[in-house]
Amino acid sequence: MHIDSNNLPIMETFYSVQGEGFHSGKPAYFIRVAGCDIGCHWCDVKESWDHGNHQIINIDKIVSDVECDNGIVIVTGGEPLMWNMDILTNKLKNNHHYVHLETSGAYEISGKWDWICLSPKKQKLPNNKIYKLADELKVVVYNKHDLKFAIQESKKVKKNCKLFLQPEWDRFKKNKSFIIDFIKANPKWQISLQIHKFMEVD
Repeated sequence: MHIDSNNLPIMETFYSVQGEGFHSGKPAYFIRVAGCDIGCHWCDVKESWDHGNHQIINIDKIVSDVECDNGIVIVTGGEPLMWNMDILTNKLKNNHHYVHLETSGAYEISGKWDWICLSPKKQKLPNNKIYKLADELKVVVYNKHDLKFAIQESKKVKKNCKLFLQPEWDRFKKNKSFIIDFIKANPKWQISLQIHKFMEVD
């Protein structure tokens, strides 16, 4: 099947709990779209990068399979905006779902979203337009330099955008002290913890 506007490469779909950021702890249905060329060395879903390794699924099938008690559907990746999200989000919203996006922002925005979590990456910065659309800025912290990057990126988003620092999972113990010190000195920021990993939630 060719990838056209009615189909998407999908790595996996599942109903679980949002483990990160502003909506942490809420049940949500996840649609993990395959394909990403950002290349974060610490990425925990590198198997999503090559969309050719995953099924191409018709959007009607993706939407009909959604099972979600509170209606939150999170479109994540990979990098979802490598593909046009207009048809997917329209059909999800027609089914009365609240549609959330998790993105690096490196590609042009498409789709209609109830919540946008922007997680910028230094090696491929976001498209300028998405900064003013982001409801949440989430910067993964691998080292102290990422704090400077976080400040730089926070100056580009709208005033009411929620600001989060997320310790990179494998360096959590090493980095948590300087992240906490930063939060205490910069109270507009909050810590995002990957609670699904702490709780071993699938």
